Amino acid sequence: MQGVTKQNIIVTSLIIATFLTAIEGTIVSTAMPKIVEDLGGSSLYTWVISVYLLATVISTPIFGKLADLYGRKIMFQIGVVIFLLGSTSSGLSQTMEQLVIFRLIQGIGAGALATIPMTIIGDVFSFEQRAKIQGWISSVWGISGVIGPIVGGFIVDAISWHWIFFMNLPFGIISLILLQQALHEQLSKKKQIIDYAGIITFTISMTAFLLALNIVKVEKQMTTNLFFWLLISLVFMCLFLFIEAKGKEPMLPLSLFKNRFITVSNIASFFIGFILVTVTFYIPLWVQGVSGLNATLSGIAMLPMSITWMIGAMITGKLFEKISVASIAIIGSTMIIFACIGLVFFQANTTIPWMMVTTGILGIGFGLSSTLYTVVVQSAVEWNFRGAAMGTINLMRNLGQTIGIAISGLWLGEELHGSQLAESLHHVFFFLVILAILTFLFAMMLIGRKLKQTTH
Repeated sequence: MQGVTKQNIIVTSLIIATFLTAIEGTIVSTAMPKIVEDLGGSSLYTWVISVYLLATVISTPIFGKLADLYGRKIMFQIGVVIFLLGSTSSGLSQTMEQLVIFRLIQGIGAGALATIPMTIIGDVFSFEQRAKIQGWISSVWGISGVIGPIVGGFIVDAISWHWIFFMNLPFGIISLILLQQALHEQLSKKKQIIDYAGIITFTISMTAFLLALNIVKVEKQMTTNLFFWLLISLVFMCLFLFIEAKGKEPMLPLSLFKNRFITVSNIASFFIGFILVTVTFYIPLWVQGVSGLNATLSGIAMLPMSITWMIGAMITGKLFEKISVASIAIIGSTMIIFACIGLVFFQANTTIPWMMVTTGILGIGFGLSSTLYTVVVQSAVEWNFRGAAMGTINLMRNLGQTIGIAISGLWLGEELHGSQLAESLHHVFFFLVILAILTFLFAMMLIGRKLKQTTH
């Protein structure tokens, strides 16, 4: 009973931490117009969001590796403290420049909150339990997506935008206390080697790459500036991979990718991240810009995805007991293909109920696939590689979303309503069909492969 109680406390702590990162994006986006009105600095509007994403993308695999070296609990606690420090400072910001800097700090901490909870789940729970716990975690993301804008709007209107950051404090402190009480680790006392060269080259490469993506979003054409940052990114990524191949304790052990389950999960997660962020942004744009309906109806059109995602995640746990990993992956990717094909056939007179059916199917596909690949990576490696492995799959999801919103934006012209917008979005949706098919093909690579489940 005591063990069950401790597991429940750990899950509660991780759900709270996940809630902080899940709600952050939607709640801050909702508050941004008021923040700009108070602080000025409208030219830095996008940087408040972008710098947080940049820091999270970079810190995610770093925290994953450090959790392997120094333990999950201490690195999780450090990440939460950094996140709360960034949150509090963001709430105290007096200028937009200050807010950008403090959001960078907050994003660094968010990297730990995004990766280490999944790593802990892989440590504490059995293979059969992991899918169920991941279903609960997925439900947090779904609920946060629905209530984030509502909560953000209420706080901004009724209190002050500063409190969208201050509200993180009590949740973060409770999460810290619960994990401190419930999670106990047996760690080696030997001196650990930190891959500083790998961290530095990876950081430079990712920063340059994300700057290049920002140029793509803004200028929507090939420029000398774009080529410069892509070259910098490529050079330092090559250096990073060389260092990782030679290092004694690499930040990203390349040996992980000898495992087909790891490789397929990472590639599929990239495609899923790309598809997810694109539909999240562009289905509401279709509702408002093409169909001419209001923002409330665009939210209603997206609502089924949040609900069925939870259902798909829960179903995954049951399916693990009955069918193979490959079968679940194929079912999930097939659902995504059907839904993306449905998007291609959207018309100006397409009804909200039909859109809800489409997003509902998408949610089931995402729930099945995302949960599956997370559990696969948790289960395919031993304890000392689990943090790095989870950091990698989270990195691929984040990159998929970051690249997705930049690349899909290339199809959008200046006309954000009517038939021209419809034509542009149809091109985007057709491209999503191609990505969904690729996800299916990679899922097929798992046929006949049996996952060697690790329990520690």
